[in-house]
Amino acid sequence: MTEQKFKGKKVLVTGAASGIGQAQAHAFLQAGAEVIGVDLQEITANFKTIVCDVSCPEKVAQLAAQVGKIDILLNTAGQLDDYRTMEDTNFSLWKKILATNLDSMFLMTSAFLPQMKQQKSGVIINMASVAGLVAGGGGIAYTASKHAIVGFTKQLALDEAQHGIQVAGIAPGAIDTPMNAKDFTENNGEMAKWVAEETPAKRWAKPEEVAELTLFLASPESSYLTGAVVPIDGGWTIR
Repeated sequence: MTEQKFKGKKVLVTGAASGIGQAQAHAFLQAGAEVIGVDLQEITANFKTIVCDVSCPEKVAQLAAQVGKIDILLNTAGQLDDYRTMEDTNFSLWKKILATNLDSMFLMTSAFLPQMKQQKSGVIINMASVAGLVAGGGGIAYTASKHAIVGFTKQLALDEAQHGIQVAGIAPGAIDTPMNAKDFTENNGEMAKWVAEETPAKRWAKPEEVAELTLFLASPESSYLTGAVVPIDGGWTIR
C-alpha cells in the first residue's frame, strides 16, 4: 500500500482501544486517512478518539451526529464468551455478547448507511470470525453472534450494492491480541500452544496482518469484491 492511499478518506473504527481495531486504526492513519477510533474505554492514540457504548442506540445516535460523514466504517468491536457451553451460559451473558458483537453492528450501520447511500459510495467491513464459519472458535453465544454477522454482512451487501456501497467481512482465526491473553497465560499457555499446533500455519497471527487485509478490502482494487467474508486463519477452516 502506498503511504497516502487513503488520503481524503474518513474512517471510523469501533473497538479501537486494542487488538485488531487498534491495528486497523494505525494502518489507515499511516495510509493517509482521517481516523476516528471509538471504544467503550478511553483510547490513548495519535488519532481522534471517542468513548461510546456502540450497543446503545442513544449513544450511537449521538456519535453519528458528532462524527458526520464517513467513507469507511469498520465494525470491529467484539467480546469473547470464554468458550462457555449452553449449560454455562445464562441469558444475561447471552444478551451481553450479542449486544456487543451483533447489536452494535446493526446500530452503527443504521447510523452511517443513509449518508453513504446519499453520496452513492462507502465501504463497510464487519469483523466476523472463524467462529462464524465453523464451530469450535468460541462458546455458544460468541459462535451464534459471529454466524449472525456473516449473514448480516451478506444480506447487507446484496441490498446495498446497487447504491454504490461495498460490504465485506473478515473472519480471523488465532490472532495474538489482549482479548486472547488468557490463552497465553493460563496453564503455562497450553491453550495457545494447542491452537498453534492445530492451525495448519502452526502459528498465531499479529493484528497488523488483519489490518493489512482490511486496507486491501477497503481499497479501490477490491471494489468488485462485495458480500465476501474472507478468512485469515492460517488454514484453520480448510482442515
